Amino acid sequence: MPAREVVVGSRIGLHGRPAAIVVKTAQAQPVTVRISIAEKPPVDARSIIAVLALGAHGGDTVTISADGDGADAALDAMAEVLAKDLDA
Repeated sequence: MPAREVVVGSRIGLHGRPAAIVVKTAQAQPVTVRISIAEKPPVDARSIIAVLALGAHGGDTVTISADGDGADAALDAMAEVLAKDLDA
């Protein structure tokens, strides 16, 4: 299963608007993307509740993973969004 580590670019982390953008990006992927932080188990990145519950702050490193056809492209898209400052 391909996986990548990404530093959260949004100053406020994955809360509110940035979390919603991350979830929307995950929902647009042809495969299920999972996201985790530190020692917490991975969660479905398509779930706003699950993403908010991670408690990821700006500068934290998260791990994203996906499996199946299109997994690498999905991880590219997710990594790009996660690394951006979505607070603007």
